[in-house]
Amino acid sequence: MQSFISDYLAFWIPMYVLALTAWACIGRFLMQVFVPEESANYIWRGFRMLTDWAVWCARRMVPSYVGQRFLPLVAACWLFGIRLVGGVLAISAGMAPSLTPPGAG
Repeated sequence: MQSFISDYLAFWIPMYVLALTAWACIGRFLMQVFVPEESANYIWRGFRMLTDWAVWCARRMVPSYVGQRFLPLVAACWLFGIRLVGGVLAISAGMAPSLTPPGAG
């Protein structure tokens, strides 16, 4: 009998990290309306710490006419896309858990 969690950690950990970062990018996009860019607010610093790498990557992948304030939203879209493609590849490779029990069919 396989464990739903421990046997599929190679699937769960990347999917969780991608989802967490993508939702944090959306939170950062929404929060930047209320908080100045260089604020000392600990929640804002947490969002920045968690999402700076994704925004940095998005800045290099999109054209320069995309405004700085929209980069967290672009990064979130990229992360959700990567998560979708990675999930489909993991399911097709048998690395993701199945909802049906083995042998059912």
